Amino acid sequence: MQQQGQRSFYLPVDEVRSLYVEEHGNPEGIPVVVLHGGPGAGMSLKQLETFDPSAFRIVIFDQRGAGRSTPHADLDRNTTTALVADMELLRDHLGIDKWLVSGGSWGSCLALAYGEAHPDRCLGFRLHGIFLAGKEDIDWWFNGVRAIFPDQWEEFAAFIPEAERGDLLSAYYRRLTSGNAHEEVAAALSLRSFSAKTQTFLPDPGHVAALMEPMAALAVARLFTHYCMHGAFLAPGQLLRDIGRIRHLPCEIAQGRYDTVTPMASAWRLYRAWPEAGFSIVTEANHQSTKGPLFEELKNASERLRGKLVAVNALESRRV
Repeated sequence: MQQQGQRSFYLPVDEVRSLYVEEHGNPEGIPVVVLHGGPGAGMSLKQLETFDPSAFRIVIFDQRGAGRSTPHADLDRNTTTALVADMELLRDHLGIDKWLVSGGSWGSCLALAYGEAHPDRCLGFRLHGIFLAGKEDIDWWFNGVRAIFPDQWEEFAAFIPEAERGDLLSAYYRRLTSGNAHEEVAAALSLRSFSAKTQTFLPDPGHVAALMEPMAALAVARLFTHYCMHGAFLAPGQLLRDIGRIRHLPCEIAQGRYDTVTPMASAWRLYRAWPEAGFSIVTEANHQSTKGPLFEELKNASERLRGKLVAVNALESRRV
């Protein structure tokens, strides 16, 4: 789909790092920033189609080390605090006072962290594939998924020597940061293959193939394990503990019931902590959000938020 008003640029965030940024949609529309997953996956332009380009000013960017941002797959100074600061730098650079914050998977985690750090800069939230970065979330990905995908998990684990399989996260992280380019790419492709095969409601070889470009896989695998090794640089339970900072803002949560990557239990914990939020369970959906029922529900969620924000703006105008 051709978006209105597209432009792209690089935004330096320090002396060596730059973010690749695109703007789409209506420059006078409701500002929304779209946060990709991973960490390290890079932007998906398909997500643009979940927002009406005539109504929204859509900002989408590659986070540190991801996509076309530079340096590629870089771990130095790559923390949640740094990503939140990058978002503030980008918002200020674009002259946006407040924006809607949208994110799925890792992007939902970053959206919550940003919102809780800067609630006065948020219009609201659209979240899906909820990832809270707790020990249970990380343990599920590396071990729990085998309850549903034992065949794929055994292949994933077999890449690691048997003596190290008791801690797959650490074993993969060592290989992804070894400095041996061949070993790093091989580990990245193994991890990314496992991730891709467990994301869709039905088997989808095309989806898997699309995620297996070696350098893109390296960024995802290296950054994902980096963040998992450090609990996403968040205090245990931080996102739910601080949810009161943003509960007054509108939010729509969409979750695939059969999401085996970021299971619905996490989304349910978020909803229980934020009962004012809209909560949609998409029955015939796993983690994939770029097509199918979850994709359609994200469009609906955007329109519900648009209606709420227009109504709030109208009420504030009458008060003035």
